[in-house]
Amino acid sequence: MTTVLIAGGGIGGLAAAVGVASRGHRAVVLERRDTFTELGAGIQIGPNGFLALDRLGVGGEVRRLAVHIDELRFMDGTTGERVAGMPLGERYRARFGNPYAVVQRIDLYGPLLAACRDSALIELRGDSHVIGYEQDGAEVTAVLGTGERIRGDALIGADGIRSAVRAQLVGDGEPRVSGHTIYRSVIPMERVPRALRWNAVVLWAAPGRHFVHYPIGGGRHLNLAATRDNGATQAVTGRPAARNHVLREFGGLCDAARRLLELGEEWREWVLCDRDPVDDWTDRRVALLGDAAHPMLQYAAQGACMALEDAVLLAELLDCAGDEFPQRFEKYNALRRARTAGAQFVSREMGRRLYHPAGAEARARNRMLSAMSEDELYDKVAWLHGARDFVAALP
Repeated sequence: MTTVLIAGGGIGGLAAAVGVASRGHRAVVLERRDTFTELGAGIQIGPNGFLALDRLGVGGEVRRLAVHIDELRFMDGTTGERVAGMPLGERYRARFGNPYAVVQRIDLYGPLLAACRDSALIELRGDSHVIGYEQDGAEVTAVLGTGERIRGDALIGADGIRSAVRAQLVGDGEPRVSGHTIYRSVIPMERVPRALRWNAVVLWAAPGRHFVHYPIGGGRHLNLAATRDNGATQAVTGRPAARNHVLREFGGLCDAARRLLELGEEWREWVLCDRDPVDDWTDRRVALLGDAAHPMLQYAAQGACMALEDAVLLAELLDCAGDEFPQRFEKYNALRRARTAGAQFVSREMGRRLYHPAGAEARARNRMLSAMSEDELYDKVAWLHGARDFVAALP
């Protein structure tokens, strides 16, 4: 039986394992932490993400746990004006074939983890930090930090933005620091004024900053994410941030946005990073997936969806014997390259052109968005949300 090694036990790694096992291959997931769990608060799942989850057999359970929101709403964070909204009801679902929803990260991760544990073909190994690989013409060896070597027919690097597999395969150094700092907090919904309990993903855009919030946990909590273009130059991951500091960073917000921001407690901060697209993320029997292949900023809310798409398409291509893996990996790379690069590019541009402009540029943005019809808004996201084969690129 062929064995596929997977470096990384996050969303992408588990999705890859489920997909690989569905093709009759044994999957060994090598996770650096001692337990398999998912940190973080909220995550958005578009129709393309649900299509991928359906193909992996866990879409129904994620739908059950998700909050099915009514609208993606764009607000002027300075004036409080409602600029535009994309309805996510029956017309949206009819066009794109699936809902748009939000979940706690564990509510996406949990069903994937359960599917892995239910499969006799998947082995989950904690305390197994992959630091590199070796390969010859017939097999690949994952090298662990302990010095242990684990052999397989292929290796999928799903070990995140600071992937050790990518470091060896691509060798492009540290991620690009965006200069944007995001502050996150989760609060009980019961603390939110009833007039502001919107069943929507709401974005308040203001000069050099924006603020996003949406319900998670079955509507029991509100996820707060406030981003500041503050020129940060060093990566930060989950560092505690004082409430007063966060409020100072977001001075000038309108009353409604400010009221919600002031509810936040136990804030943590991250400095956002991504990488430039690369043409090649395969090396014979080794391939990258998700953030290891194409890390992107959060602004298009497509990072997890792209990893799920990767996992499904790659698994479908691995409906073959092990000696064909190198050629199938190359095809996966070729099919996914343009689409994922487009998502990386759009994610950067949304922060610069839509979320953070000031003055005349902000007013022009508001006029442009408010003039768009429902169908025109759908057209803008169709290449992402409406993907069926996971290869549609930026038009």
